[in-house]
Amino acid sequence: MDPTGRAAALRSGRLALTFDAFHAYHRKLWMRYAHTQVGSRAAAESVVDATCVRLKRTWPHVLIQESVPQYAWQILKEEVHRWLSARGMEPQVGDAAFLTAVQKLLLHEMRDELRVISQEIGLYNAIATLPERQYDVVMLRFVLGMDEPEVAEYLGIDVATVRSHIRHARRALAKQLHMHHKETN
Repeated sequence: MDPTGRAAALRSGRLALTFDAFHAYHRKLWMRYAHTQVGSRAAAESVVDATCVRLKRTWPHVLIQESVPQYAWQILKEEVHRWLSARGMEPQVGDAAFLTAVQKLLLHEMRDELRVISQEIGLYNAIATLPERQYDVVMLRFVLGMDEPEVAEYLGIDVATVRSHIRHARRALAKQLHMHHKETN
Protein backbone atom coordinates (compact mmCIF):
# COMPACT_ATOMS: atom_id res chain seq x y z
CA MET A 1 0.00 0.00 0.00
CA ASP A 2 1.35 3.42 -0.92
CA PRO A 3 1.86 6.08 1.80
CA THR A 4 -1.25 8.00 0.71
CA GLY A 5 -3.39 4.88 0.96
CA ARG A 6 -1.89 4.00 4.32
CA ALA A 7 -2.61 7.52 5.65
CA ALA A 8 -6.20 7.34 4.38
CA ALA A 9 -6.66 3.93 6.00
CA LEU A 10 -5.30 5.30 9.29
CA ARG A 11 -7.66 8.30 9.15
CA SER A 12 -10.59 6.01 8.36
CA GLY A 13 -9.66 3.75 11.27
CA ARG A 14 -9.42 6.70 13.64
CA LEU A 15 -12.77 8.03 12.48
CA ALA A 16 -14.34 4.62 13.09
CA LEU A 17 -12.80 4.48 16.57
CA THR A 18 -14.04 7.95 17.51
CA PHE A 19 -17.52 7.12 16.24
CA ASP A 20 -17.57 3.81 18.12
CA ALA A 21 -16.48 5.53 21.34
CA PHE A 22 -19.06 8.32 20.93
CA HIS A 23 -21.78 5.79 20.15
CA ALA A 24 -20.88 3.57 23.13
CA TYR A 25 -20.95 6.58 25.47
CA HIS A 26 -24.32 7.93 24.29
CA ARG A 27 -26.31 4.86 23.22
CA LYS A 28 -27.86 4.12 26.61
CA LEU A 29 -29.26 7.65 26.95
CA TRP A 30 -30.44 7.63 23.33
CA MET A 31 -32.23 4.33 23.94
CA ARG A 32 -33.93 5.67 27.05
CA TYR A 33 -35.11 8.79 25.22
CA ALA A 34 -36.26 6.89 22.13
CA HIS A 35 -38.10 4.37 24.31
CA THR A 36 -40.02 7.17 26.05
CA GLN A 37 -41.09 8.49 22.66
CA VAL A 38 -41.84 5.36 20.59
CA GLY A 39 -43.13 3.11 23.36
CA SER A 40 -41.14 -0.10 22.97
CA ARG A 41 -37.57 -1.27 23.20
CA ALA A 42 -37.63 -2.79 19.71
CA ALA A 43 -38.88 0.46 18.18
CA ALA A 44 -36.29 2.41 20.18
CA GLU A 45 -33.56 0.11 18.82
CA SER A 46 -34.77 0.84 15.31
CA VAL A 47 -34.70 4.60 15.89
CA VAL A 48 -31.29 4.58 17.55
CA ASP A 49 -29.87 2.36 14.82
CA ALA A 50 -31.16 4.77 12.17
CA THR A 51 -29.60 7.65 14.09
CA CYS A 52 -26.27 5.82 14.22
CA VAL A 53 -26.36 5.09 10.49
CA ARG A 54 -26.90 8.80 9.74
CA LEU A 55 -24.18 9.90 12.15
CA LYS A 56 -21.65 7.35 10.98
CA ARG A 57 -22.27 8.11 7.31
CA THR A 58 -21.47 11.81 7.90
CA TRP A 59 -19.08 11.43 10.85
CA PRO A 60 -16.36 13.80 9.50
CA HIS A 61 -19.07 16.48 9.12
CA VAL A 62 -20.44 15.69 12.58
CA LEU A 63 -17.00 16.16 14.14
CA ILE A 64 -16.70 19.74 12.89
CA GLN A 65 -19.95 20.81 14.54
CA GLU A 66 -19.73 23.25 17.44
CA SER A 67 -21.24 20.62 19.75
CA VAL A 68 -21.14 17.00 18.61
CA PRO A 69 -23.56 15.80 21.34
CA GLN A 70 -26.04 18.58 20.46
CA TYR A 71 -25.87 17.72 16.77
CA ALA A 72 -26.37 14.02 17.52
CA TRP A 73 -29.31 14.86 19.82
CA GLN A 74 -30.98 16.75 16.96
CA ILE A 75 -30.45 13.79 14.61
CA LEU A 76 -31.94 11.46 17.22
CA LYS A 77 -35.00 13.70 17.59
CA GLU A 78 -35.39 13.82 13.81
CA GLU A 79 -35.26 10.03 13.63
CA VAL A 80 -37.86 9.72 16.41
CA HIS A 81 -40.11 12.14 14.52
CA ARG A 82 -39.53 10.30 11.24
CA TRP A 83 -40.36 6.94 12.86
CA LEU A 84 -43.52 8.28 14.49
CA SER A 85 -44.66 10.14 11.35
CA ALA A 86 -44.19 7.05 9.18
CA ARG A 87 -46.64 5.26 11.47
CA GLY A 88 -49.07 8.14 12.00
CA MET A 89 -48.27 8.10 15.71
CA GLU A 90 -47.63 10.61 18.45
CA PRO A 91 -44.92 10.20 21.11
CA GLN A 92 -45.83 7.36 23.46
CA VAL A 93 -44.56 8.91 26.66
CA GLY A 94 -46.53 7.66 29.61
CA ASP A 95 -47.67 10.10 32.23
CA ALA A 96 -45.65 8.24 34.89
CA ALA A 97 -42.30 9.42 33.56
CA PHE A 98 -43.54 12.96 33.16
CA LEU A 99 -45.28 12.93 36.52
CA THR A 100 -41.90 12.21 38.07
CA ALA A 101 -40.33 15.02 36.07
CA VAL A 102 -42.97 17.57 36.97
CA GLN A 103 -42.93 16.55 40.62
CA LYS A 104 -39.24 17.43 40.64
CA LEU A 105 -39.92 20.67 38.78
CA LEU A 106 -42.77 21.92 40.93
CA LEU A 107 -43.03 22.45 44.65
CA HIS A 108 -43.16 19.42 46.92
CA GLU A 109 -46.54 20.30 48.40
CA MET A 110 -48.11 20.03 44.96
CA ARG A 111 -47.25 16.34 44.60
CA ASP A 112 -50.50 14.95 45.97
CA GLU A 113 -52.60 17.37 43.94
CA LEU A 114 -50.55 16.54 40.85
CA ARG A 115 -51.05 12.80 41.32
CA VAL A 116 -54.81 13.29 41.49
CA ILE A 117 -55.12 15.45 38.40
CA SER A 118 -52.33 14.08 36.20
CA GLN A 119 -54.56 11.57 34.42
CA GLU A 120 -57.22 14.17 33.69
CA ILE A 121 -55.02 16.95 32.40
CA GLY A 122 -52.71 14.91 30.22
CA LEU A 123 -49.42 15.78 31.80
CA TYR A 124 -47.53 14.89 28.67
CA ASN A 125 -49.54 17.44 26.72
CA ALA A 126 -48.48 20.19 29.09
CA ILE A 127 -44.81 19.32 28.79
CA ALA A 128 -45.06 18.74 25.05
CA THR A 129 -46.20 22.34 24.59
CA LEU A 130 -43.00 23.73 26.07
CA PRO A 131 -40.64 25.42 23.62
CA GLU A 132 -38.16 22.94 22.14
CA ARG A 133 -35.20 23.91 24.34
CA GLN A 134 -37.25 23.80 27.54
CA TYR A 135 -38.68 20.44 26.48
CA ASP A 136 -35.18 19.09 25.79
CA VAL A 137 -33.91 20.33 29.15
CA VAL A 138 -36.89 18.78 31.00
CA MET A 139 -36.41 15.48 29.15
CA LEU A 140 -32.67 15.29 29.76
CA ARG A 141 -32.63 16.68 33.30
CA PHE A 142 -35.73 15.23 34.92
CA VAL A 143 -36.95 12.34 32.80
CA LEU A 144 -33.56 10.93 31.79
CA GLY A 145 -31.81 11.98 35.02
CA MET A 146 -28.81 13.93 33.73
CA ASP A 147 -27.30 16.59 35.97
CA GLU A 148 -27.24 20.23 34.87
CA PRO A 149 -23.62 20.26 33.61
CA GLU A 150 -24.31 17.13 31.53
CA VAL A 151 -27.45 18.70 30.05
CA ALA A 152 -25.47 21.84 29.23
CA GLU A 153 -22.77 19.84 27.48
CA TYR A 154 -25.30 17.72 25.65
CA LEU A 155 -27.20 20.72 24.31
CA GLY A 156 -24.14 22.90 23.75
CA ILE A 157 -25.33 25.60 26.17
CA ASP A 158 -24.17 27.06 29.49
CA VAL A 159 -25.26 25.64 32.85
CA ALA A 160 -26.85 29.02 33.59
CA THR A 161 -28.95 28.64 30.44
CA VAL A 162 -30.04 25.17 31.55
CA ARG A 163 -31.16 26.67 34.88
CA SER A 164 -32.98 29.44 33.06
CA HIS A 165 -34.84 26.94 30.88
CA ILE A 166 -35.81 24.99 34.01
CA ARG A 167 -37.15 28.16 35.67
CA HIS A 168 -39.18 29.08 32.59
CA ALA A 169 -40.47 25.50 32.23
CA ARG A 170 -41.55 25.51 35.90
CA ARG A 171 -43.50 28.72 35.43
CA ALA A 172 -45.12 27.54 32.18
CA LEU A 173 -46.10 24.16 33.63
CA ALA A 174 -47.46 25.67 36.82
CA LYS A 175 -49.54 28.07 34.74
CA GLN A 176 -50.80 25.31 32.43
CA LEU A 177 -51.61 23.07 35.36
CA HIS A 178 -53.31 25.96 37.16
CA MET A 179 -51.04 25.70 40.17
CA HIS A 180 -49.39 28.38 42.18
CA HIS A 181 -45.65 28.36 41.74
CA LYS A 182 -43.05 29.90 44.01
CA GLU A 183 -39.44 30.28 42.90
CA THR A 184 -37.31 27.83 44.85
CA ASN A 185 -33.95 29.26 43.81
